[in-house]
Amino acid sequence: MTLTKSLLKPAVYIIGAGPGDPELLTLKAYRILAQADVILYADSLVPKQILQDVRADAELIPTGNKILEQIIPLAIERVRQGKAVVRLHSGDLTLYSAIGEQMQAFTEAEIPFELIPGISAFQAAAAKLSTELTIPELVQTIILTRISGEASSVPEAEELSSLAAHKASLCLYLAARHIEKAQAKLLKHYPQDTPVAVCYRVGWQDEQIWVVPLTEMAAVTRKNNLIRTTLYLISPALQPVVTTRSRLYHPEHSHLFRPAGKFCL
Repeated sequence: MTLTKSLLKPAVYIIGAGPGDPELLTLKAYRILAQADVILYADSLVPKQILQDVRADAELIPTGNKILEQIIPLAIERVRQGKAVVRLHSGDLTLYSAIGEQMQAFTEAEIPFELIPGISAFQAAAAKLSTELTIPELVQTIILTRISGEASSVPEAEELSSLAAHKASLCLYLAARHIEKAQAKLLKHYPQDTPVAVCYRVGWQDEQIWVVPLTEMAAVTRKNNLIRTTLYLISPALQPVVTTRSRLYHPEHSHLFRPAGKFCL
């Protein structure tokens, strides 16, 4: 890419890179990445192809080996030098991205910042599976959660066994290292033959997805040595045949723009 001066104002732009596919970046995220002076990116979670169209003179700083006390001063220093800084996270910023403490630090330092959301892995996985996770009369709720691990504990009220009782479409993050425990908790409420999509590195070039009964969830994980970047979709909506129909486009359903019965074939 040719050298070009950034048209962005000096600030930190916290961007959700999506699950890994560069084509799933939002247009706004792509534009900012292409203009940024400095990009601090989570190299352990964001594939290199996301950065394929950045400026040739952009400063790229991987942060996989850094702690927050190293990342924040770097970003603040570059902004005070008049540079546009991208803090690039995987997936969407609202899910397990640890941006709360970053925003607090930038606020205290009086450093302007902006959030640019991304596509979450659960959305990309459902699209890959050609699945709607909210099927009328079958399941109408999506739960996004994780299981307690070394890095973070889950509040008791949000414990996996409790959430599984809803039998909703459950998207389970950060669970591969504790998959036997997770499977046991899920089996307390979901039927044994509930379909589970085991989704490894969705959106990456080496993406793999297995759809198995809930009872085989842990076995598939261990057989394929999945320990990270793995998402689990547990849902009756993954059944191969859906026999219910939404009322939204039903000829007997009326709304402001389409009275019932007023249609032509």
